[in-house]
Amino acid sequence: MATNTHTSVRAGAAKLAFATAVATATFTVLASVGVLKAGPERASATSPAATHTQAAGGFGWPVKPFNREHPVRGNFGDPRSVFMGPPTLATVLHGTGGFSFHQGVDVSAPNGTAVYPVADGTVTLVTPAWVRVDSGGGRMFEYWHIRPRVRLGQHVDRDRTILGRIVKPAGHVHLTEYEGGRVVNPLVRGRLTPYSDTTKPSVRSISLRQTDTGPALLPGFVRGKVELVVDASDMPSKAVSGEWRNLPVTPALLTWEIRSWAGRTVVARRVAVDYRTTVPSNSAFWTVYARGTYQNMSVFGPHYSYLQRGCFLFKLTPQPFDTHRLPDGVYDLVVTASDIRGNSDSSSLRFTVHNRNGWVGS
Repeated sequence: MATNTHTSVRAGAAKLAFATAVATATFTVLASVGVLKAGPERASATSPAATHTQAAGGFGWPVKPFNREHPVRGNFGDPRSVFMGPPTLATVLHGTGGFSFHQGVDVSAPNGTAVYPVADGTVTLVTPAWVRVDSGGGRMFEYWHIRPRVRLGQHVDRDRTILGRIVKPAGHVHLTEYEGGRVVNPLVRGRLTPYSDTTKPSVRSISLRQTDTGPALLPGFVRGKVELVVDASDMPSKAVSGEWRNLPVTPALLTWEIRSWAGRTVVARRVAVDYRTTVPSNSAFWTVYARGTYQNMSVFGPHYSYLQRGCFLFKLTPQPFDTHRLPDGVYDLVVTASDIRGNSDSSSLRFTVHNRNGWVGS
C-alpha cells in the first residue's frame, strides 16, 4: 500500500511539474510575442522572390514526412488568453491579461522533432524560441517553439535545412505565414498541403445577453439592445495524440440571419467572424469574442488549466443588436459555423421581441 501511495505522489508531482513548466513556457512565449500587451504581430521585410519552383504558392509540412498531413491542434484565429487573476468565473468575465488571435496553426509533433522551412528563403530573425524566414515577394514564415540551429542571414532550403528542433514541453511547431505584411491562414487551399477536413463544426449554443458580462436572457421576452452570443467550435481534422487530444479549435467562419417564425428572412445573412484569410488586430479581441471565452489549457496567473478544454464564445455583432429594428413578434436567430473546407453546421434560437410598453398580455 505504501508503495502505491508513493507512486501516486510521484505521479502527481510529475504532472504538477509538467503543468508548471508549460505554464511558464506559455507565459514567456506570449510575453515575447507581445500578446501580454495585446499588440498585433507585423511583418516588415520584402525581397526578390525565391527561385525554387513551387506549385501555385503551395508548400508542404514543416516536419517529416513533408507530403503527409499532420494533426493541427491549433487553428488560425483561436483565442489565446493569459489571465492575471485566479481561475474563477469572475476572472473569466472581468479579468485583465493578455488576449490575442492565434496568428498561425499549431502542427502537432513530438518534442525533439526536426523543423524544416516550407519554402526557400533567408533567415531574417532568430530568437531563443523562434525563427523568421523571408521567402521573397512579401512572403515570410515563422516557426515557433523550436531551439534554433540557423543563423541570421543564412539561406535555407525547404525540406533540407533544419531550422531547429521542437523544445519540451511544446509538443508542436507553430507556423505563421505572412503575405504583404499581414498574417494569412495557411490552411487555405493552395497553401499548406496536403490538407483535408471532413469534420463539421458545431454550434453548441446561442444566447442573448443584456451586457457583455451579464447572464443569458430569457429568449421568450427580449427588448432593447442585446448581445447575440454563440458558443461554437470544431475538432481538428486529424486526431491529435497526447494531452491535446479531443480539445477543440475554432471554426473559420460564422454567419447569421434572422427569420420570422414562419421562415421568412427578416435580417439577411451576415458574416460575424471570418478567419478564412486573415485575423483582426489583437486590440479587437473583445469585439469578436464575448466575455467568458478562454483558450484550451488557459493560464490564470501561475495556474495552468492542465487538460481542460477552452470555451469559444463569439459576438455576432461588434455592438449590441437593437431589437427595435424588428416589429414585436417571434423570430428565429439562425447561426451557421463553417470550417476552412466549407463543412458547416447550423443551429437556431427562437426569441420573442416585446418592445411595446407593458408586459406580455397587458
